[in-house]
Amino acid sequence: MKRRVLPMVCCLAAAVLTTTFLTAAFSAEWVSGIPWKEPPVIDPGPPGGPPSDAIVLFDGKDLSQWEGGEKWTIEDDFAISKGGGIQTKQPFGDCQLHVEWASPEKVEGHGQGRGNSGVYLMGKYEVQILDSYENETYFDGQAGALYKQSPPLVNACRKPGEWQTFDIVFKAPQFDADGKVTKPAVMTVLHNGVLIQDHFELKGETAWHKPPEYHAHPPKLPIHLQFHGDAVRFRNIWIRELTPRPVPEPVSDKPVPEKPGPEKPKGDKQK
Repeated sequence: MKRRVLPMVCCLAAAVLTTTFLTAAFSAEWVSGIPWKEPPVIDPGPPGGPPSDAIVLFDGKDLSQWEGGEKWTIEDDFAISKGGGIQTKQPFGDCQLHVEWASPEKVEGHGQGRGNSGVYLMGKYEVQILDSYENETYFDGQAGALYKQSPPLVNACRKPGEWQTFDIVFKAPQFDADGKVTKPAVMTVLHNGVLIQDHFELKGETAWHKPPEYHAHPPKLPIHLQFHGDAVRFRNIWIRELTPRPVPEPVSDKPVPEKPGPEKPKGDKQK
């Protein structure tokens, strides 16, 4: 009995043509034509940082970068909050901030009375620290909330006493000459590597007793770590100042000349 090989040959030919077409399509070089500046090269550092372009605010040895640091206790490469809040000596605006914290292992109290603290960007815009592991409280006051403005997308809190991370990307608000907000502050937060605040536009400064509102302030202010009566621990705190991407050089509006096509064979006359 003769085999029917023609359909198989056709399929193989079609596959070869398809592969050739896709290879040609994806190997064709395309450039945007935008003259971007070359991104700086940095060392990303070990897992958890700090990267080579970061400012280390606390490395477990001392709190010399902070006003009021002498009120806190340092032991075993971490600082224990007590005696009042502390704030950075250096002011910051747009930034990426990494903070590691742990609520007390021994559970005492409930709700807002368990492992309460906070990270205040510019001393005004709070990311809430709280032991929110099996601890009921109002949702816009639990761990990772932008206090009284935005609950976290999920509760990613670890057990009491375990180390947790906040990675915060903050864009400072902008004001005009009359003190009116032209661009609100924006916050993105990852809690233990999980996105919990996604480019949220803040409604104003953090306040527990009244609605948030903006008041004009300088473009850079210190970062504040709150003491709320609980012995919250902190370690490995670093920050990267964010600068706007350089604006590319203007692209010429002159039309790009077309590449000449293949010459027609001599003697080829159009009729």
